[in-house]
Amino acid sequence: MATVLLLRHGRTTSNASGILAGWTPGIGLDETGRVQAAEARKRLEQLPIVRIVSSPLQRCQETAAAVAEGLAGLAVDTDERLGECRYGAWTGRTLSELTTDKLWRTVQDHPSAATFPPSPDFEHESLAAMSARAVSAVRALDAEVDAAHGPNALWVAVSHGDVLKAVLADALGSHLDQFQRIVVGPASISVVRYTARRPFVLRVNDSTGELTDLVTAPEASGPSGDATPGGETGTGTDAADAD
Repeated sequence: MATVLLLRHGRTTSNASGILAGWTPGIGLDETGRVQAAEARKRLEQLPIVRIVSSPLQRCQETAAAVAEGLAGLAVDTDERLGECRYGAWTGRTLSELTTDKLWRTVQDHPSAATFPPSPDFEHESLAAMSARAVSAVRALDAEVDAAHGPNALWVAVSHGDVLKAVLADALGSHLDQFQRIVVGPASISVVRYTARRPFVLRVNDSTGELTDLVTAPEASGPSGDATPGGETGTGTDAADAD
């Protein structure tokens, strides 16, 4: 299967001020976020990225557009399934205020049981529903990229912190109740290579590291799903990278 680079959007004023933006319209990158997006572009423009798919929310669209500039203007596709969790009545509230809500402990300690309260202005959903749609979307999109471009293809999914943490938890074979252990910072890149047997998590929350090693030699036609006993050899012929 193909390899997906999971890119979180750059910082926003909501991030900086501790406000849960959710699906609030008009939340774009702040100055720091624009710098972060530009840095992500520099890292990703070294790679033969074949597709960029983004959440429809402004902060992700701006991050995706910045990355696309470094990839000969590669078009950005939009998929609502990559959108932020629908936090309902929590949307727009400060994190310091939310810590006093009794739901906070459920979100932290038992997120698979957390459903956000309804609101007249914003849709709401459970974290489990968010996870299911995001994981399904990434796996389906990855299969599309693989079918169109082959098993060595690289593509980018631009989304949000909780969404990407849920995708990574699934790839790690971890229950959603453990997803709060994963950190995904603004403009960080996490990398998952799916196979028929299991996903391989190649990066998590990487903001500065080299990415060119993700380019697979043409003769390596795709991961078998077998891991290398003792760890990877660095030769490019590990079981996880060969037929």
